[in-house]
Amino acid sequence: MDAETNLVPEAQPDERWARLVAHVKTLPNLPGVYRYIAADGTVLYVGKALDLKKRVGSYFQKNDQSPRIRLMLTHVDRIDTTVVRSEAEALVLENNLIKALAPRYNILFRDDKSYPYLVITGHKSPRLAYYRGALDKRNQYFGPFPNGYVVKESIQLLQKVFKLRTCEDTVFANRSRPCLLHQIKRCSAPCVDFIQPEDYRRDVGNAERFLNGKGNELLVELEARMQAASDNWDFETAASLRDQVQALAKIQERQFVSSNTNALDADIIACVIEQGTLCLNLAMVRGGRHVGDKNLFPTHAEDYDAAEALGAFLAQHYLDRNVPPLLLCHPAPYDAELIATLLSDQAGRKVIINSNPNGERRIWLEMATKNAELAILQRRAQAASQSGRLTALVEALNLPEETQRIECFDISHTMGEATVASCVVFDRGDMQPKEYRRYNIDGITGGDDYAAMKQVLTRRYGKVANGEGKMPDLILIDGGKGQLTQAEEVLAEVGLTQPVLLGVAKGETRKAGLEQLIVATTHAVIRLPADHAGLHLVQQIRDESHRFAITGHRARRAKARVASSLEEIEGVGPKRRQKLLARFGGLQGVKAAGVDDLMQVDGINAELAERIYAALR
Repeated sequence: MDAETNLVPEAQPDERWARLVAHVKTLPNLPGVYRYIAADGTVLYVGKALDLKKRVGSYFQKNDQSPRIRLMLTHVDRIDTTVVRSEAEALVLENNLIKALAPRYNILFRDDKSYPYLVITGHKSPRLAYYRGALDKRNQYFGPFPNGYVVKESIQLLQKVFKLRTCEDTVFANRSRPCLLHQIKRCSAPCVDFIQPEDYRRDVGNAERFLNGKGNELLVELEARMQAASDNWDFETAASLRDQVQALAKIQERQFVSSNTNALDADIIACVIEQGTLCLNLAMVRGGRHVGDKNLFPTHAEDYDAAEALGAFLAQHYLDRNVPPLLLCHPAPYDAELIATLLSDQAGRKVIINSNPNGERRIWLEMATKNAELAILQRRAQAASQSGRLTALVEALNLPEETQRIECFDISHTMGEATVASCVVFDRGDMQPKEYRRYNIDGITGGDDYAAMKQVLTRRYGKVANGEGKMPDLILIDGGKGQLTQAEEVLAEVGLTQPVLLGVAKGETRKAGLEQLIVATTHAVIRLPADHAGLHLVQQIRDESHRFAITGHRARRAKARVASSLEEIEGVGPKRRQKLLARFGGLQGVKAAGVDDLMQVDGINAELAERIYAALR
C-alpha cells in the first residue's frame, strides 16, 4: 500500500529533478503501480495509485515530508510505472513486487518460512502429517497455525484418538509387519491390513470432523456407539470406543484455549505503535479454539501509522495464501473494503474484516492489542539490555565507539568427521539469524581446527575484501592463541586491517564466567569479572555460534553416515544404495524392512537381502 503523501526534498540536483518532474507530467490518469529506482537499478520503493499522475506528482509538490522520504527522493534516478485495469489489480501487483524485490523504503513484514499446516492426505489410506509449502487440492489442510509446535502437538494427540498413520509413503508401501507406533496404540496399522479399509476411512472422517470444530458432535456419536456395543455384549469394541472418548475429551480440555464459539476460523490482528516502535500481533482461532499467536516487527515502518501498517500486512500476508472467513482487526485497516473484496474473490467465499466486534470477539481483539503492547515493552527492554552490554564491552576493551557489528566463528566436528564452521552475526543491537552462515570444511586433515579456521576465514573475508558483504567492526574467534593467529594471518593476506580481532578461550575449568579474551597481535589475556555485562554479550554470541556450528555438523554427519552404513555392506554399490534409500524413504526405512521386502528392490537377491538385513541389525 501507499504511505508517503508529503514528499519533496529541500534540495535536489537541478538536472535530475527537472527530468523526474518532466516524466511525471507524462504519466496517465489511470490506476497502476509505480517504482522509484536508483541509478544502480535498485528498486527503492513500490507504490500503487488509483491515478498515477496525481499520486506520483504529489511527491514533487509537498514540502512537509519525513526525513526518511526526503532521503529516499535524493536517490531516485528514474520512475517506472505499470498501468492496470483497476485499483484492485494495482494492489495485487504492488504486493507481488514488494515480496519479490523487498524495496528499502517499503514497510516489510518479513516471514521467510511459510506457516505450518496439519494435512490429511488424499491417499487410499490417508496420512496425518505436518506440512509447510504450497497447498495441493488433492489433500485436506487444517490451519495455518502460528508455529510448528502447535501442529506437532496436535498430531501426537490426534494419534492417540484416531490412530491414523504418519509414516512416509515409501515406508507405508513396503511394510511387512506393523511398526512400533502400532504396538504403543498410536496407529491402527493400515499398512498390513490390521484394520478394515472402511473402519480406517471412518477414523479419518472423524479426525476431519474434529479438526473442523465438531468435537462435541463427534463425542456424542462415539458415546452412542459405545453404548450400543455394550448393549450387544460386544465389550471389546465398547472398551475401544470408551478409550477413544476419554482421549478425545482430554484433548478438548488441554489442547487449546476453549471458546464458546464453535466451528469458527478467524485471525485476530492488532497493530500498536508505542515510543516509535510498531508491533503487530497475529492470533489464530481454528475450529473455535485459540491456537496461539506471534508478534511481528516490520522493517521500514517509521512513517506508517497503525491503520496503514495493518492494511499493508493484510495485503502482504493473505494475498496468495489461505485466509479464514473472518479477520478481526484493530484499528480499522487502510483499504479494508478493497482488501476484503480481493480476499473474497481469492477464497471463493466471503471474507469479512471486522474492526468493531462484540462479546467474545472483542475480548480476543483486546487480548491481541495487549500482547502487542507487552511485546513492545519486552523488545525495548531487551534492546536496552543489549545496548548496555555492547557499551560495557566497548569500554572494557577500549574498542572504537562506533562498534556495532560483531561476527563470531566456531568449528564443530566429531574426531575430525564432517567438519562444519559457523559464522553468526550481532548487529543493530541484536542477533541477526538471517545473516548467519555455515561452511562445510573439506580438503584438510581431520581434526585440524587451525586449518579449518583458516579456510572459513579466507572464504568469508576474501569476498569482503573484494567488496562482497559487510565489514564487521569486531571478529570473535572461538578458541585460543592458535586459532587467533590463523585469523591474523588471513586478514593480513586478504588486506583487511579494519576489524578488531579477539579470541575467546575457555577458562581452566571450562566453566562459564572464566573465559579468557585474547587480544590480537600482543596476545595479551583479559579476564573480565563473571558478572560483567560486556562478558555476557561475548558469551551470548559465542554460545550462539557454538549452537549453530553443532547443529550444522550433526546434520552433515548424519547425512554422511546414512550412506556410509550401507557402503560398508559388501555387494551394495552406489546404484543399489540409491535404490534402497529411494524405495524405503531413507536409512530408517531400510533398517525396518524385512528380507522379503529387501528382495523386492531391483538387483537384490535373497543372499544380498540376508546380508543387508543382518548388517543393519
